[in-house]
Amino acid sequence: QVQLVDSGGGLAQPGGSLRLSCTASGGTFNIYTMTWFRQAPGKEREFVAAIGGSGRSTLYAEFVKGRFTISRDNAAKTVWLQMNSLKAEDTAVYYCAASYLPLYAARQNLNTYPYWGQGTQVTVSS
Repeated sequence: QVQLVDSGGGLAQPGGSLRLSCTASGGTFNIYTMTWFRQAPGKEREFVAAIGGSGRSTLYAEFVKGRFTISRDNAAKTVWLQMNSLKAEDTAVYYCAASYLPLYAARQNLNTYPYWGQGTQVTVSS
């Protein structure tokens, strides 16, 4: 059983930056694909970025490419999402999730992620 705790959300101005963290307990962290999803009010949860167990492979949604960076430290059982050049449309609750499947199999499919963090609110506003 894996427990995930998200943190790092808050209020940022357009063009600003935030860094989200997700720390795991239980399980064998380095075998999991770790992924960030987000959900804005009235919208479905959507894929943001994913990283494979070794940290060498990543996958990004088109709308965050060049702005967000996902990384992980398996010794610390932590995954981060560095968010730069934030836009108002990035406002959402951000969730980290863990999958037993490798990155190429888990990808953006919510149904392949059995473990979820509680979510952290990101608000981008002037």
